[in-house]
Amino acid sequence: MTSMSIATVTLVVDDYDPAIAWYTEKLGFALVADTPLGGGKRWVLVAPAGGGARLLLAKAEGEAQAARVGDQTGGRVGFFLETDDFARDHAAFLAAGVTFREEPRHEAYATVAVFEDLYGNTWDLLQPKG
Repeated sequence: MTSMSIATVTLVVDDYDPAIAWYTEKLGFALVADTPLGGGKRWVLVAPAGGGARLLLAKAEGEAQAARVGDQTGGRVGFFLETDDFARDHAAFLAAGVTFREEPRHEAYATVAVFEDLYGNTWDLLQPKG
């Protein structure tokens, strides 16, 4: 049987540099690649320090894509950032100015809290149980 994994997910942004700064400075992600592609386009990958899927920060082109910046999932939580220490990362994100939409809650599957990225996309910070 073939082994597969989701390696990269596109996140539409309004500009590369503010997005890179937010993900690296606020969430502590690593800048994996920033390669010019010509015509103002860049191949920009960021990823959490612990591994997992990377984000391709793709600059919106045209009105349809620009309208999706900050609303890629129709208002639902679209991204899930797992941690091995919820309290540590929640505190670090708060200290970095990340906006949480709720207080941490304890669900059957995880300790979780919803936060927003710089565009208003919603994320779960979660520490799975067990």
